[in-house]
Amino acid sequence: AGTERARASGQTLLHVPYGDGDGEKLDIYFPAEPSETFPALVYIHGGYWQCMSKDDSGFAAPPLVSRGVAVVALGYDIAPKGHMDAMVLQVRRSLAFLVEQHPRIRGIYLCGHSAGAHLAAMVLSTDWTEFQVVPDIKGAVLVSGLYDLEPILHTYVNDALSMSREVAQRNSPMRLVTPAAPAACEVLVAVAQHDSPEFRRQSQEYGQALRAAGWSVSLLDLAGVDHFDVIERLSEDSYILTQV
Repeated sequence: AGTERARASGQTLLHVPYGDGDGEKLDIYFPAEPSETFPALVYIHGGYWQCMSKDDSGFAAPPLVSRGVAVVALGYDIAPKGHMDAMVLQVRRSLAFLVEQHPRIRGIYLCGHSAGAHLAAMVLSTDWTEFQVVPDIKGAVLVSGLYDLEPILHTYVNDALSMSREVAQRNSPMRLVTPAAPAACEVLVAVAQHDSPEFRRQSQEYGQALRAAGWSVSLLDLAGVDHFDVIERLSEDSYILTQV
């Protein structure tokens, strides 16, 4: 419902293909009063890599577009059609596409929830040389994410994903933390008070690993919210995460 409201109220470009795959589309919600250049928040949805879509992902746009920020809702091929390596590549390619096609965007802020936070974290370990562009990523907001995929191998979540141990390891941000480059973005690792212990543990350990490698990291423990309303409340202007 929040996405429908956002689509109805603002200037949008919907279902923009950034590749040939069925899921390789994005929605752009433009600022209410765009200046010559403007920052963009790129939102990557969760759903354990196997449900949800960009069509549920525009709810966070209204508070941001009203302040001159574009919001981009990313689509990717979810499992079982999509495989983990392919999803990670799609997200990286979508950012290269944005840079090339929308030069007015200056400064990209990644925001991912749950599985989307995992995909956003994977972007931080990208070698951009093969893409011929380097997105100007200023910040990453990782909300209730998963950063070590090995524990998932032994759960129902892997039924649709069919990850091997090797795939899980090479797509675990926890294993890919590199020393921060001079221009490394700021990272905000957010977790909900009522997230499960595993989500809380992984958020804390990933944040600590980044910090130990010299990244600028803030940890935000959000009181009174669970794994779902921690992100749904981004539709509210006054919500602390919206403000941050």
